Amino acid sequence: MKTVACIVQDGFAPFEFGVACEAFGLDRSDDGIPNFDFRIVTPEPGAVSSKMGFSINVENDLAFAYEADLVVVSPVPHQYWARTDERVLDVIRDAVARDAWVLSVCSGSFVVAAAGVLDGRKATTHWMYAQKMAEMYPKVDVDPDVLYVQDGRIITSAGTAAGLDACLHLLRQELGAELTNKIARRMVVPPQRDGGQAQFIDKPLPATTSLSLAPVTDWMLDNLRLDLTVEQLASKAHMSPRTFARRFKADFGATPAAWLSRQRIIHAQRLLESTDLGLDRIAYESGFGSAAVLRQNFARVLGTTPTAYRARFSCTTDEREMADAPTSAEARVGASVLEPVA
Repeated sequence: MKTVACIVQDGFAPFEFGVACEAFGLDRSDDGIPNFDFRIVTPEPGAVSSKMGFSINVENDLAFAYEADLVVVSPVPHQYWARTDERVLDVIRDAVARDAWVLSVCSGSFVVAAAGVLDGRKATTHWMYAQKMAEMYPKVDVDPDVLYVQDGRIITSAGTAAGLDACLHLLRQELGAELTNKIARRMVVPPQRDGGQAQFIDKPLPATTSLSLAPVTDWMLDNLRLDLTVEQLASKAHMSPRTFARRFKADFGATPAAWLSRQRIIHAQRLLESTDLGLDRIAYESGFGSAAVLRQNFARVLGTTPTAYRARFSCTTDEREMADAPTSAEARVGASVLEPVA
C-alpha cells in the first residue's frame, strides 16, 4: 500500500477525519516507517465545511481516489446518508472492483453501504446508528457491538477512537506488527486491539471491566511457554475455576484459553519480525510447543505461514538496532484489550 485517498464532504467530522490524517498522512520516516502518498479529495475542490462550523480548503478532486491503494471514507451527517454524491459512490465501487482497500470511520459506513458494496457482508458503525443502518440497508449484516469489522478488503469501524483501531489493524497487515507498534506508541494509544478472527471482529471493553485480573494476565504474559490451566489461573486469582472463567469472559470477551492463544500468536509475530530464531524455538518461546502447531495457529488466525509472515515483515539487523522495543507496560496495555479467537 503506497497511496491513500481520504474523501471528505460537507459536514465531515473533524476528529474522525483527523484519525485518517494521523494514521496515514504523517511523515514517520525517522522511525523507519514508509511514507504514504496521502491526499485529501472531494467531489468539488474548494472549501469543504465541517460539522463544527469551520471549513478546510481541499485542492484535489476524486481523480486520485481512482488510483489509490486505500480509500478512506470520512463520516457524513445523517441528512446526507440517503443522498450521497454519486461520484463518491462510483469511487467506492471502483475501489472494491479493483481490490483496493476501503476503510470507513463511524457513519462513513453509510456511504460505503450506499455504494452497494456491503450487501451480503458484515459491517459496523457507531452503536447509536446501527439500527438505522440495518433498516436502511437490510442486505448488510450490521453488528452494533464491535469496534471494527473487516470483510474482504473493506473495513468499517464504530465511532471516534474505534477508527484508530481500524487504521492500526490495516497498518498491521501492510507494515507488520513491529512498525505498527511504533506508530501506536507515537500516537500514545494501545498498539493492538485486533480480534484475530477470520473477519477480524473486535468487541469493545465492557464498562465494568475489573482490574482484579490484571496480576493474573500479567503473569500469563510472562509465562507463555507454560501449559497454563484454568485451575492454575483461578488459584492465582483466589477464585474458584468457575468464577474465574466467568469473570475473565466478562472482562475480556473471551475464554482464558482463547485469550492466551491470541497472546501467543502476537508474541510469535514479534519474534518473527525482530529475531532470527528458528520456528521450533519461536514455537517454544510462544507456548505452542512445536513448529507444526505454530503453523496451524498462524494459518487459522492470520491466514498465512510463519515463514511467509517473516519474509514480509522481518526487520533488518540495522532496523532492529534502531527500533525501540515496547516496554512490558506498553505491551500489556495492548494485550489487556485484546479479544482473541473464540
